[in-house]
Amino acid sequence: MRRTFPGGTLMLIANHINLMWRNPLIGQPEPGEQRFPIMHEPYDAELRTLARGVARDMGIRLEEGVYVGLLGPSYETPAEVRMLERLGADAVGMSTVPEVLVARSRGIRCLGFSIITNPGAGITGEALSHEDVLAVSERVARRLSVVLKGVLQRLNLA
Repeated sequence: MRRTFPGGTLMLIANHINLMWRNPLIGQPEPGEQRFPIMHEPYDAELRTLARGVARDMGIRLEEGVYVGLLGPSYETPAEVRMLERLGADAVGMSTVPEVLVARSRGIRCLGFSIITNPGAGITGEALSHEDVLAVSERVARRLSVVLKGVLQRLNLA
């Protein structure tokens, strides 16, 4: 939704907004799970710094922003895009948020990325295509892979 992020932008997730209207932590806690995880920094600052450094060193453009998670499986309407922009979201998707909630409940550090595949509905006036979304994702996946491998190498995990 951020109008300065064209399709093909790789975005480092700095924070998220959960609009999925569900939380995977509802119910009995699993062994080792913290029921009320602290979410002041869901995406680890040190890991984000590493990712920015790898991207810079590799000459990969890496933006940073706020991701909003929606339930899906439909794309957003133009009215929903306008609302999400006003809420402070830079990108929208149908994943990531529940996984981060569970990981944080277990004390796991998180690093998140979003591939910006297209402008939000209504921004350009053009109809969206699921095939285009898949094609852009495929094209950007290589850059994401380079950044992830670089982060793992700097953490001595690769």
